[in-house]
Amino acid sequence: MSEYKGVMIYGEVMEGKLSAMATELLGCGRKMADDLEQELSAVIVGSDVSSVAQEAIAFGADKVYVVDDPLLKDYQTDSYVSVMEKVVKQVTPQIVLLGQTSIGRDLAPRLAFRLETAATMDCVALAIDPDSKRLLQTKPVYGGNAQAIFNYESDPQIATVRAKVMSPLEPDTSRKGEVITIEAGLDPSAIRTKVLEKVKEEVEGIKLEDAPVVISGGRGIGGPEGFEQLAELAKQLKGAVGSSRPACDNGWTPDTSQVGLTGKIVTPDFYLAVAISGSSQHMAGCSSSKCIAAINKDPEANIFKEARYGVVGDWKKVFPTFAEKVKELLAQ
Repeated sequence: MSEYKGVMIYGEVMEGKLSAMATELLGCGRKMADDLEQELSAVIVGSDVSSVAQEAIAFGADKVYVVDDPLLKDYQTDSYVSVMEKVVKQVTPQIVLLGQTSIGRDLAPRLAFRLETAATMDCVALAIDPDSKRLLQTKPVYGGNAQAIFNYESDPQIATVRAKVMSPLEPDTSRKGEVITIEAGLDPSAIRTKVLEKVKEEVEGIKLEDAPVVISGGRGIGGPEGFEQLAELAKQLKGAVGSSRPACDNGWTPDTSQVGLTGKIVTPDFYLAVAISGSSQHMAGCSSSKCIAAINKDPEANIFKEARYGVVGDWKKVFPTFAEKVKELLAQ
C-alpha cells in the first residue's frame, strides 16, 4: 500500500467549465491532501477540455491530468472507465473522490471493481484518521435513519460525495500547478454504446438541486392547486418546489421534483416540508439540509423528529399566514 500516495478527484466538466460538484471535491480534497502532507490532483476527461485545467488549479489542485480525445465527447461507461483505470494505475493515488452524480454513481463502482478495491457511495463527510492515516467515510444508512463510518485497507480508497455537503475554496488564479496530458489510447471498436441524442431538461427558474431554499409538498397537499401556492413562495425566496413520491405518483407534480431515496438529493440552506409525513425514504433526500421546518396536522408525524422548527396544523390555514409574513419581511 505504500506505493499509493496523494488525493485525486474526478472533475466533471459542464458546458466548458468545472461543475459545481468538481469544485466542492477540490475543496475537501485539498484539506485531506494537506492533512496527509501529500498532493492533490484532478482528472479532467472529455473532448476539448484542456482549457479547464487551469480552473482546477485555481480551485486547489497541484496537478491536473487531462485526457482529451474526440471519443470522449459524451460520457459512456466503457470509454470513461477504461480511461480512469489507466490514469489511476499510472498515478497511484491513495484516495479517489467522485461526485454522487449520475456519472459518479456509474463510474465509481466499476472503477473499484477494475482496481480490485472498494467504493463507498454517497458520503456526507470525509476525514483522515489521525492515527492510521486512512480515509474515514461517513454515509447515511437505513434509509437515512442513521449514519455509519466506513474505512478499508485496500488502495486506492474510492468514495463518491453527495452534492453540497462540502464547500469549494475561493478560486486563486495566481496558483501554479502542473498540467499533464495522458493519451486516451481508446479502441473505437471497444465502445459498445453510442449517444444518438441528448434532451436537455427545461427548468423554469433555479434547479431543484441548486436551490438555496426548497419548499416541498406531500400527499396532504391534496392536489396540483396547492403546489401553485408553494411555487409562489418559492419564487419569492429564489428557491424551488419539491415533492414527495405520492405527490408525483398522483400526477400533481412532475417526477423531476421528487425528493427522496428514489428521487433527488437536495441540501438547501432551508427546507420547508408542507403536509409531508417524513418517511425515511423522503428524509434520505433532504436530511442534509442546513435547516428543516415542517407544517403537518399530525403531531406524531415523523417529520417533526427531523425538523428544527415545526407547526402542527392544517397547512391550508398555516401556510398562507406564513407566506404573507415572509412577503411582508421581504418588502422591508
